[in-house]
Amino acid sequence: MVGTEATTRRPDGADKLDQELRRGVVVLAVLSQLREAQYGYSLRQALAGAGMPIEEGTLYPLLRRLEAQGVLASEWRLQDGPPRRYYRLNAAGEALLATLSVSWRDLNAVMDRLLGEGA
Repeated sequence: MVGTEATTRRPDGADKLDQELRRGVVVLAVLSQLREAQYGYSLRQALAGAGMPIEEGTLYPLLRRLEAQGVLASEWRLQDGPPRRYYRLNAAGEALLATLSVSWRDLNAVMDRLLGEGA
């Protein structure tokens, strides 16, 4: 952020609330990157490169949960180094991504209107 100290200082509790906002979109962010097969580290790098860093302790349990829910497929691959588990959307995952994308766009439009009212 650019500005004076008064404009860059965050109110108490803002970091925690910011984390809650991010937690709400992390599933959509992960699904959006798994149209093509990726392993955990490459997925973390892709997300971080797009401005959505995610901790290993958050990502790997999420991948396992999404696979258990039937929206991801995974396979072990041996390529240029140690075995890696690659994840990708299956048909149910593609449908979920489409549904959540519409929900996100609708919610984003509502928030744009709400935030625009006070600006």
